[in-house]
Amino acid sequence: MANNTADHPPGNSVADGNQEGDFGITVMDLRDLMELRSGEAVTKIADSYGDVQGLCRRLKTSPIEGLSGNPVDLEKRHTAFGKNFIPPKKPKSFLALVWEALQDVTLIILEIAAVISLGLSFYHPPGGDSELCGETASGVEDEGEAQAGWIEGAAILFSVAIVVLVTAFNDWSKEKQFRGLQSRIEQEQKFTVIRKGQVIQIPVSELVTGDIAQIKYGDLLPADGILIQGNDLKIDESSLTGESDQVRKSLEKDPMLLSGTHVMEGSGRMVVSAVGLNSQTGIIFTLLGAGDGDEEKKIKKGKRWGDDKCESKSTRAMTQDGIALEIQPLKSEVESEEKEPEVEVKQVKRVQITKKEKSVLQGKLTKLAVLIGKAGLIMSAVTVVILILYFVIDTFGVQGRPWLKECTPIYIQYFVKFFIIGVTVLVVAVPEGLPLAVTISLAYSVKKMMKDNNLVRHLDACETMGNATTICSDKTGTLTMNRMTVVQAYLGDTHYKKVPEPDVIKPSTLEVLVNSIAINSAYTTKILSPAKEGGLPRHVGNKTECSLLGFVLELKRDYQPIRDEIPEEKLYKVYTFNSSRKSMSTVLKNTDGSGFRMYSKGASEIVLRKCSRILDTNGEPRIFKPKDRDEMVKVVIEPMACDGLRTICVAYRDFPAEAGEPNWDNEADILNELTCICVVGIEDPVRPEVPDAILKCQRAGITVRMVTGDNINTARAIATKCGILLPGEDFLCLEGKEFNQLIRNDQGEVEQERLDKVWPKLRVLARSSPTDKHTLVKGIMDSTVLETRQVVAVTGDGTNDGPALKKADVGFAMGIAGTDVAKEASDIILTDDNFTSIVKAVMWGRNVYDSISKFLQFQLTVNVVAVIVAFTGACITQVTHLPKLTWGCFHFLPLQSFSISLPSCFYLFYISII
Repeated sequence: MANNTADHPPGNSVADGNQEGDFGITVMDLRDLMELRSGEAVTKIADSYGDVQGLCRRLKTSPIEGLSGNPVDLEKRHTAFGKNFIPPKKPKSFLALVWEALQDVTLIILEIAAVISLGLSFYHPPGGDSELCGETASGVEDEGEAQAGWIEGAAILFSVAIVVLVTAFNDWSKEKQFRGLQSRIEQEQKFTVIRKGQVIQIPVSELVTGDIAQIKYGDLLPADGILIQGNDLKIDESSLTGESDQVRKSLEKDPMLLSGTHVMEGSGRMVVSAVGLNSQTGIIFTLLGAGDGDEEKKIKKGKRWGDDKCESKSTRAMTQDGIALEIQPLKSEVESEEKEPEVEVKQVKRVQITKKEKSVLQGKLTKLAVLIGKAGLIMSAVTVVILILYFVIDTFGVQGRPWLKECTPIYIQYFVKFFIIGVTVLVVAVPEGLPLAVTISLAYSVKKMMKDNNLVRHLDACETMGNATTICSDKTGTLTMNRMTVVQAYLGDTHYKKVPEPDVIKPSTLEVLVNSIAINSAYTTKILSPAKEGGLPRHVGNKTECSLLGFVLELKRDYQPIRDEIPEEKLYKVYTFNSSRKSMSTVLKNTDGSGFRMYSKGASEIVLRKCSRILDTNGEPRIFKPKDRDEMVKVVIEPMACDGLRTICVAYRDFPAEAGEPNWDNEADILNELTCICVVGIEDPVRPEVPDAILKCQRAGITVRMVTGDNINTARAIATKCGILLPGEDFLCLEGKEFNQLIRNDQGEVEQERLDKVWPKLRVLARSSPTDKHTLVKGIMDSTVLETRQVVAVTGDGTNDGPALKKADVGFAMGIAGTDVAKEASDIILTDDNFTSIVKAVMWGRNVYDSISKFLQFQLTVNVVAVIVAFTGACITQVTHLPKLTWGCFHFLPLQSFSISLPSCFYLFYISII
């Protein structure tokens, strides 16, 4: 694109005035603009700014020269539009984690009991004449026991301290591990910009709104921008939208470039329009609470990060967009769309707290602790009442003694001691070994889970996963390998259900096939050696072309020598792939000057219609008539499609020298009369270990559901191969649009009653937006159609998965392919991006649950017997020597064994009493 710098001066001088007056556009104008897509964005730019050049003039930047780099100007831009920095969620301090651990109900009961016991152990009232005041002095403990009375309370406080410190240290160390993982993944990234007409690289944190950035294949966009000039630019937006297909960007149709997306093909220049918290990734980070502190400061100062108009547009943005719709599920519980932003931030926080407040096991243990506390309190109260009544009746009734003034301290001493005995019964009733057992079990499991590629960020996520009843999984990268691969081929009149051996293919056919694929692909598309020994080869560039290059390698041939012999500059003519052609063609001039050869590839339904010949078994071209094509579609193409394969046709055409040079601009004539070499079926293959893993889940009572942005046919085929869909099963496979029609009323609101009719049978949700995923997860968790509440685990790798990951009981983020937003919202990070690691997490969670259940059975047996012995002993003898001995023995036993049988408990009690 040619631009005149005179028409578009750099405009780097900043006029005096208020911040909004410094530029012809505000941060909210840019946020509104970046929420639009495709034709809407083009129309908005044309109506409001004339064109992208007009937008550059508003931002006081030159599309050619870029910014001047003047520090004053850069500071003005920072002030007006923000810095390109998303503050990470502030990690909790160790003391904060200690305080959180202290909130456990069981520990609170223990703390109160310990403090009372410790305080009363130091109470020594003045003595009196025992003979004069009565003969029940046996209720007062001897001197030796009185001196050791403090041990009871101190021991309980010590055990509480151990539990709290172990829990806090585990959470702190895992958070530190997570931050370390992030820092390793996020190496110092630089980006190419134009300043003062010079192409320079700067840290991404120094990017400002108005910068002119150069983008090329392989770049991860660090900020939002609008395309100024592009060359066959294709962007992978799956991290934001969940769509696996690459999006072609152009000034005429879709110039919007979003942060967090990858450049897969081509190059170009963009003007940076939004940075940091104002970019699309930053907005989602803010909604997920990553920028809570910064958000609150802005609200307190009265500076609104978003307005109602902006947010209402977000919720009404295109349903398959997946970026603006991130806001909707987080706002769905707010009654009015016209709420102030501060209400929305509070709402997001409330959702987060509700989710993380208690795990399943924590909830059950808390109820148990309360019940035990109530039972212990009743028993201790009954003990005190019985002891007091016994003392009063025996002293003043049976013995007939009067209440003497000088005996009052002695009587008070008796009453205090009775209260101490009651507290002892209460302390015996509370299983102080239980929190320590739970914490140690979880800590041990978390350590072991790390070896199984599960980085647990929250300790309770381990045992929560053991209760999981539903897993909502992504397809790409989790169930599949995220590597497009040729799995079937029709070659030489033969349909191969797997890649054929090269020796069964005619050498002439093999030669033209390899040359066609090697030359008629972007030279930036390559298959590189594995990053580490034993790993899979790395696919770089277009995924479809990588699958074809992989096909060449499986045929024991190498594409690189052919490319070295025919470099890009020797390509005579290239017809790049576009949505109208649905094919790519490359023309070569023959080395002997005897004309031209054109190689073509593309969607089989398009390319086959342009083929008039096909290579037969002997590698010779034969006539390919329309009826032959129809037969091939019926016998080859449709069966491949039923298997969920994408079909690609590879063809060629020779232009003889005697016919002269063709008119290359007449595509209708050029892309015709082709000779079909082969038709291949490609797919993203299922990970080999996934079907067995899903079968294990189903046997364990866990329902696996696939939620993907892919089309329904591919999703159904992959789900069948994985074992998610079983023959004869009554299941539902829905697209996002149909799903919403079933669950929403006429006003577009989700109704739980409608959702309850859909989700129990739903197994595959295709063409789903982020809102659909969040709605499904929330609906399953809130459902009451089943007897027990469903515990939902969710996997995700993209920014669009953030709300669903945060909402779910357990969120699994991908450690390799996952975005920062996904990892921040997750509870467990899969360091190998593999579904089988989720199964291992379930196994460890159930192991923890079973271990704690066994210990609980033992602990309660001990406590019930101890309370009975303490109660009866205190009531009969008015002393606590034997109950204390019993209690002491049995509260040390949990440290030795988790599985002492009931008879052993009674036997040990008998021994302790003797």
